[in-house]
Amino acid sequence: MPAMNDVSPGPTPSAADRVVQATRTLSIAALMGLVVLGLAWELVLAPTGNRTLVLKVVPLLFPLVGLLKHRMYTHRWVSLLVWLYFTEGVVRATSDPYPSWVLACVEVLLCLVLFTASAVHVRWRLSQAKARGELQEVAS
Repeated sequence: MPAMNDVSPGPTPSAADRVVQATRTLSIAALMGLVVLGLAWELVLAPTGNRTLVLKVVPLLFPLVGLLKHRMYTHRWVSLLVWLYFTEGVVRATSDPYPSWVLACVEVLLCLVLFTASAVHVRWRLSQAKARGELQEVAS
C-alpha cells in the first residue's frame, strides 16, 4: 500500500499543450488590451470630441467569450477582425497629433500580437488534431 505522501503528479503537459495555452493567454491579453486601450483612448487619454468612437470597442467584446471558452473558431475569425483595428491604428499613427499617434502605435502592436497568437494557436491545434487522427483529409 502506498504511503499517503506518495502522490504521483498527473501527466506532464506536452510542448504543444504549452504552446496552445501560451497563445490562448496571449490572445486574451491582447484582446483585453485593445478593449482597455480603446476605452481609455476615446474617453480619457485623447478624446475626439463627442466620444462616439468609443463604440469601436463593442465588436471586440464578442470574441472575448469565445476565447475564454477555448473555441478555435473564435481564434480564426478574430484574426480577421483584428485587421480593421490594425488599419485604424496605422491611419491614426500617420495622421493624428501627439498623444493619439502614440496610442495608435500601441494599438498596432496589440493587433499584431493578437493576430500572431491566434494564428499560431489555430495552427498548433490543427496539427495536434491531425496527429491524433481527428481530422480527415479533404479530397481535392
